[in-house]
Amino acid sequence: MSRELFRFKGGVHPPEHKAESNSRPIHAAPLPKQLVIPLRQHIGNPAKPVVNVGERVLKGQLIGAADGTISAAVHASSSGTVVAIEPRTVPHASGLPDTCIVIDTDGRDEWIAHEPLDYRALPATDLRMKLRDMGLAGLGGAVFPSAVKLDPGPAQACPTLILNGGECEPWITCDDVLMRHHADEILQGAAIMRHLLGSTEILVGIEANKPEAIAAMEAAAANLDFTVEVVAVPSIYPGGGAKQMIETLTGRQVPSGKLSTDIGIQVFNVGTAYALARAVHHGEPMISRLVTVTGHVLRPQNFEVLIGTPMQTLIELAGDRDGTTGILMGGPMMGVPMPNPGVPVVKATNCILVQSRELFPPLPKPLPCIRCTRCADACPAELQPQELFRFAKAGDFGRAQEYHLFDCIECGCCSYVCPSHLPLVDFYRYAKSEIWARERDKRAADLARERHEFRLFRQEREKAEKAAKLAAKAAAKRAELAEGGARPEPAGAAQADGAPAEASDADAKKALIAAALARAQAKKADAAPKNVDRLTPEQQREIEEIEARRAKIRELARKPLATEEDA
Repeated sequence: MSRELFRFKGGVHPPEHKAESNSRPIHAAPLPKQLVIPLRQHIGNPAKPVVNVGERVLKGQLIGAADGTISAAVHASSSGTVVAIEPRTVPHASGLPDTCIVIDTDGRDEWIAHEPLDYRALPATDLRMKLRDMGLAGLGGAVFPSAVKLDPGPAQACPTLILNGGECEPWITCDDVLMRHHADEILQGAAIMRHLLGSTEILVGIEANKPEAIAAMEAAAANLDFTVEVVAVPSIYPGGGAKQMIETLTGRQVPSGKLSTDIGIQVFNVGTAYALARAVHHGEPMISRLVTVTGHVLRPQNFEVLIGTPMQTLIELAGDRDGTTGILMGGPMMGVPMPNPGVPVVKATNCILVQSRELFPPLPKPLPCIRCTRCADACPAELQPQELFRFAKAGDFGRAQEYHLFDCIECGCCSYVCPSHLPLVDFYRYAKSEIWARERDKRAADLARERHEFRLFRQEREKAEKAAKLAAKAAAKRAELAEGGARPEPAGAAQADGAPAEASDADAKKALIAAALARAQAKKADAAPKNVDRLTPEQQREIEEIEARRAKIRELARKPLATEEDA
């Protein structure tokens, strides 16, 4: 009995361009002379370096430790010497540098000692921490640390586990080829996920335009001792998105502002499942991944690539051609333009798409929005893109949030169908970044205010403590004097017959205050001004005029204010 499928709203059908790269076998990219490994390759806190410049490292060795819960470790992709820990240009549209560990490889590709993990014998928490320290992160695009996603939370179970093999983005075929060649290991990773999440239903969603991958996964599922259902889903973009895959397979929608685990479903990319199996069954940290190199190259294909390899190396392997106009990391719908071809491959690099004028002609000049609502019809998140565009352009970020800006998955369907050729997604990304920046500023201001308020509280507390100590000391003094002269009076502190002890105590305090004021005046008089020993007559005259003005101001300040009648 075939599974009932559901249809999510919107979506588009761009040209697929899959056949260019999915017909060739996987090739291992050669070891580069230098690896540039960024410490920020995942959502959350970047890793913290644990090696020093000049240190020799081995393949798989930890070079950046996870920093906090939402973080993942970083490892050396090959053996060699650390030659720098410095900012380098990373794969990001901004072109800004980020901290990287640079390794000159020695050609030996020498591994550290590594061994498999007995995941059934380890407590779940310990296993997740080991996976975090092995650098496991999602390979489907978001690069979320896998250890966090493998925690079922307070419910202690996530009933439905979905492996996402949709790969709906045009040109990209790395997941398709991976499922064809490594279906058994992908489902081994699913078994580990099932163990950690307590899932009772395992679904594998694959777009119907990948018949070889569907057949390979079905054959692998038949050999398991638990049930895995492989489902062919319609080929429509962005059907490979996590929320869209959930709705297609189960008919359930993830509520706005919630996570899929809130409805008992967790989704992982098939590449993540494969990396998990390699980590557990072979003890291999995440130091490589499958990358599609396609577009304006002679031999589009998929490579097994070490993290940190320059993208230019892969482009040359695939056959560099004249007429290149740019490079995208990812597909044409959600891909990110690269600042230069020398940036390194990272965990998020699923595709290197080389552009040319023939394949990707420049877009026409944007025109004003004509309010045709085609973008709303195509939006799979059921948003109002034209309104979000208007608010983002006007800087009305509050209204944009009211229209659920952060539910936008930035799939690009709205920009794809826009007859005015408006770069809608760019405006949404701008609005999100501005909101995040303001939130950071607000948190910083709140923290500064809290620190200031605590400082004032601390000062008031110290004043109160000091006053209490003085009061206690004075009370002790009065009690001592009340004993009837048990101790001799200090010199000069004799009091008249019949005068109360309190008067004597007050006179003593006044004398101390007067002495302190006298010392301060004497110190002030002794402090001679600097740089006044060689003044010219003109400078001396200016000083005298200034002092005269100051004296007049002090005199006016001592006079009572004039009333309106006097004026």
